[in-house]
Amino acid sequence: MSTVSAELAYFTPPSDGSRPFTTINADPVTGQRARNWKNEEHTVEIENVRGKESGYTLDTAGFQYVTKPSKHSAFINDEEIRGEYYPESIELLEDITGASKVVLFDHTVRRHRPGDVETDETKRQPVDQVHVDQTPESATARVHRHLPVSEAEKLVKKRFQIINLWRPISHPAVDHPLALCDYRTVDAKKDLVPIALIYPDREGETYGVKFNPTHRWKYQRGMKPDEVVLIKCYDSAKGDNIARFTPHTGFKDPSAPQGAPLRESIEVRALVFYE
Repeated sequence: MSTVSAELAYFTPPSDGSRPFTTINADPVTGQRARNWKNEEHTVEIENVRGKESGYTLDTAGFQYVTKPSKHSAFINDEEIRGEYYPESIELLEDITGASKVVLFDHTVRRHRPGDVETDETKRQPVDQVHVDQTPESATARVHRHLPVSEAEKLVKKRFQIINLWRPISHPAVDHPLALCDYRTVDAKKDLVPIALIYPDREGETYGVKFNPTHRWKYQRGMKPDEVVLIKCYDSAKGDNIARFTPHTGFKDPSAPQGAPLRESIEVRALVFYE
């Protein structure tokens, strides 16, 4: 099947015109994060690009599929992930992008467990919400947060990116795969709305994405653990012909066979710098 029809959850702004916000920590009882905005479900066509991956690159579509087996395979212990998986991820990102410096600043392991309450970081579920991880302001703040002041000030004056490296773990991601929106079909001025991300000690920012019928959605059906997708969350490069971000979301694939193993995945987030 080359295309599936699926419902995606888009962003709608607060009706009272207030600044949208989401709290990073979920309520310990309900597992829900406080927010002042709502979803709007839209049925869209999502194309399976398996066999046509070469038509989508970081600088054209905002995402790129790569086949690269991982030496680390457990993905259970955070310290082991940092010690074993981080170095090979940095090497992969440098090879694909040609970057002069890559700094990984965190990771999230997600395991789809229907009915579970997301009470802490060990119970992260797939995100079924169209979004972009970073805004220009939050991306720059990330550099300053994770690097020494003198180094950060120099690096943000040159081209830099934030890229997520997303990989299925344990088994193919047939249940709740990841859909990505081709940057070339997004209206950056009309489709994006900044959302304040409220941490206990600071504030970040992401983009909510409003529905636009021009959006063209893609996925790689049955992504295997030796396959990854690089997702561009921010690019400081100037120019209309360079993708600067990628709206993305998890979704329920109606073509997935009943009883398919529940999705498990890891994403590592990288600051990517160029000389």
